[in-house]
Amino acid sequence: MAQLSFFDNQQTRSIVNVASVPQRSLFRYPGGKTWLVPQIRRWLASLPYKPDDFVEPFAGGGIASLTVVFEQLAQRATLVELDHQVASVWHTLVYGGADCLAERIAGFHFTPDSVAAILEESPVSTLDQAFQTILKNRVNRGGILAHGAGRIKNGENGRGLASRWYPQTLKQRIINIVSVRERLRFFEGDGMQMLVDCAELDHCVFFIDPPYTAGGKRAGSRLYTHAELDHEALFRLTATLKGDFLMTYDNVGELHELAKMYNFDTALIDMKNSHHAEMTELLIGRNLDWLRYTR
Repeated sequence: MAQLSFFDNQQTRSIVNVASVPQRSLFRYPGGKTWLVPQIRRWLASLPYKPDDFVEPFAGGGIASLTVVFEQLAQRATLVELDHQVASVWHTLVYGGADCLAERIAGFHFTPDSVAAILEESPVSTLDQAFQTILKNRVNRGGILAHGAGRIKNGENGRGLASRWYPQTLKQRIINIVSVRERLRFFEGDGMQMLVDCAELDHCVFFIDPPYTAGGKRAGSRLYTHAELDHEALFRLTATLKGDFLMTYDNVGELHELAKMYNFDTALIDMKNSHHAEMTELLIGRNLDWLRYTR
């Protein structure tokens, strides 16, 4: 088991500017991995085969899977999400209703009163739930969907509640996703079970981005509806996978110890959070030597 510093390669030292990465997802997702996309590309390029399936068991906003299908880095991508709100959006995008969702977003008359009315509804269909979820994600601070999240007040450029509501942009992203959805699969459920189901598939790879609640961290509990996770069980399951994997986590001691226990490589990588504060995250894999070299 090796521990690398991301700074071992001087050429990869700078923090990724997320504006340089194509924005594919509908979500402003707390803990989203747009900043990691260049490294996901490098990881997949380092493999001796093109994966049959790219599995994201904790999908959230799904930027990794969307990048993979748009850039044809794997034959298909499989997303799994337990949160029913988020799942309703993926169901709609992948299995039907996406055109209606796009038109509903584009045609919505956005006012504080109309927003409040939608968010107070009890959705009666998957499409209704999907629209409410996207609206909530766009008007809540940090895109947080968990109960108790507050709404945007001042917002960007003084636009207040509407500062993150870009209906035409969202419509176009939906149209783009529909164009590749034949290579997307979605399951609402437990990502851990998906790891069990796919463990024997050797040309299947896994991008594992679980809620950050290890080492006493509680941010995940505030950000996500389903945050509780047995982290040791996740490492134990990951060790059974025949296919390669890349895991991302908070840089906390408990996770270094778990990686050491299962003989995984670790590497530190710098990033900026949604408040533009510089942070260090932990990458975990079987072999992270590809991080040392620029392809």
